[in-house]
Amino acid sequence: MTTRQSGIRLAKRLDEVGFSDIVQIRNKVMGLRAEGLQVHSLHGGEPFFETPEAIKYAAVKALVENQTHYAPSSGVLPLRQALVTKLAAKNGIQATPDEVIATVGGSQALYAAFQSVLDPGDDALVFSPYWTPIGDLVTGAQARPLMVATVTARRNGIRNTLEQFSTPQTRAIYYNTPQNPSGTVFTRAEAEEVAAFAIERDLVVIADEAYEDLVYDGEHVSIASLPGMAERTITCFTFSKTYAMTGWRAGYAVAQEPFMTALRKIVLYSTNGVTTPVQYAMIEALKTPESEIASLREQYRQRRDLLVAGLNEVGLECPAPAGAFYAFPNVEKIHKNSRTAAQTLLEKAHIATIPGSVFGAQGEGHLRFGYAITINEIEACVEALRTFFA
Repeated sequence: MTTRQSGIRLAKRLDEVGFSDIVQIRNKVMGLRAEGLQVHSLHGGEPFFETPEAIKYAAVKALVENQTHYAPSSGVLPLRQALVTKLAAKNGIQATPDEVIATVGGSQALYAAFQSVLDPGDDALVFSPYWTPIGDLVTGAQARPLMVATVTARRNGIRNTLEQFSTPQTRAIYYNTPQNPSGTVFTRAEAEEVAAFAIERDLVVIADEAYEDLVYDGEHVSIASLPGMAERTITCFTFSKTYAMTGWRAGYAVAQEPFMTALRKIVLYSTNGVTTPVQYAMIEALKTPESEIASLREQYRQRRDLLVAGLNEVGLECPAPAGAFYAFPNVEKIHKNSRTAAQTLLEKAHIATIPGSVFGAQGEGHLRFGYAITINEIEACVEALRTFFA
């Protein structure tokens, strides 16, 4: 008698897709706090301030005015018009309302971008270390991420390095600036090298500009603004970092055809758009004066400088990151294995960080310290480091 194999199984494309290590670390921190222990939380990626009142009131006003019905799945026209104005003024990207789409956070924009571009068997060049979900987003499209060490590329030449790692199956480049976790900000010249390579090889660029407003040294250059790039770039943005709207799940993408049709399909058949009142909060957020954003940026700079000085003081070598809100020091002084180093700091100093290895092999030997927290919390962390190394 033969046993029939069950047909109940998961889709094979999910076999190589995992869960975020960051979530697991967050759960560990919650467990320690439940035991009554104080934990210095430098593992997170949320702004240190609350969503501004005007943005919250805009959502409430939309609710009161019954803006609670279906909206166009690509986003209400006033939002897309406001985004077009912002993109032209701030990013140098010329677009029409039909070339902009609202998404459920920057994450959905990235998911839709990879799904729109990659076929099974394709390769995607990914500057590494990289934000942890990117590898899974590429793998989930049944494609292969090819890790390009950012440090090596900047040292040996961006274009030369991309040529070394590229294959005949390469279809896209994931380009993130400022970078998470390292805080690296690509220069205009480096962006031009990536653009030249993409044009030469006829590649699509998926640009992740989540931290566009958090550049302390240098300038933020949207690669889609460079000559010949708008037609081959899908640029993904989020409201999470600039406006402290992480829980609102508000993002958007800008792209030309044929990409926009694909993005619309994916958004339509996954979420059917962004929650209607949230879209009116997004419109209000875009009215935030640049002076307020600049003031917040300086507050982040103060936190960066305080944490980086403390890390270097105890021998954890850490150049000041040019952007984002993470420090990425070398922690081999604690342990060469970043997971062991993170576990040691958490257990002995009650400092929660993220192992560098979860951001790709190029992150090994480092830990990500998030400084989007209060000054007092950073000072307490630095003191805990001093005690740990005493």
